[in-house]
Amino acid sequence: MDELDLLFDLHRRNPRQGPGSRAATLRAIELAGLTPDRPLRIADLGCGTGASARVLAEVLDAWVTAVDFGQPFLDELERHARDEGVADRIETVKASIDDLRADDGRFRDGRFDVLWSEGAIYNLGFERGVRDWRRLLKPGGVLVVSEITWTTSSRPDDLQVFWDEVYPEIDLASAKIGVLEQAGYSPIGYFTLPPECWLEGYYRPLEKGFDAFLERHGNSPAARGIVQREHEEIERYRRCGAHYSYGMYIARRLEAPAPR
Repeated sequence: MDELDLLFDLHRRNPRQGPGSRAATLRAIELAGLTPDRPLRIADLGCGTGASARVLAEVLDAWVTAVDFGQPFLDELERHARDEGVADRIETVKASIDDLRADDGRFRDGRFDVLWSEGAIYNLGFERGVRDWRRLLKPGGVLVVSEITWTTSSRPDDLQVFWDEVYPEIDLASAKIGVLEQAGYSPIGYFTLPPECWLEGYYRPLEKGFDAFLERHGNSPAARGIVQREHEEIERYRRCGAHYSYGMYIARRLEAPAPR
């Protein structure tokens, strides 16, 4: 089993594959002005096991195209959707969110009323993501994405060095909003995920599964290495989480062509 398979095995068993909560998703829905009053077609990009996709289908009675490159995550999504009675409103698509081809009818220009992505846009970079995905939205459609964001104007040097190496696009919310404006959107809402989205929503369930994960994989060096990296990430947040979080960005696609 390679490292990617190990990561799927560790994370597919958890409620979420990144920080978040049902309450945060509902707050974003409210700020975006989304209601079940009219049919909505939504793409959830980098959906994982569908914590957000299932809420969107349930609360908005929307048709959700849930996209992820990990088939184990999509399998879990489909199972949960059946259990929750929303399977008839969710279409799963195994695809990379950095290669959504316009010649694939599922991702043709202007197909969606809403693009949703929690904790996934960093895989291709915020600026590239909001620009590349814009064509998928109808004019006036809504983009909702969470992105790793500085929450203070200064931070410890070692934390700055770490994030500069891991994700150089990390920045203050004001800079991210500027990126959205330059990419052809009008920002309409923003908030940061509170600590409980990281701790109760993600890290504590993840920690509870470490021992069983190591046992399933014979305490192999590869499995131990993954758990060690997760421990380091959790400890970093516990020490320095006052300086960064996911910001939830909500913006409307302008009708004018995107700036070049």
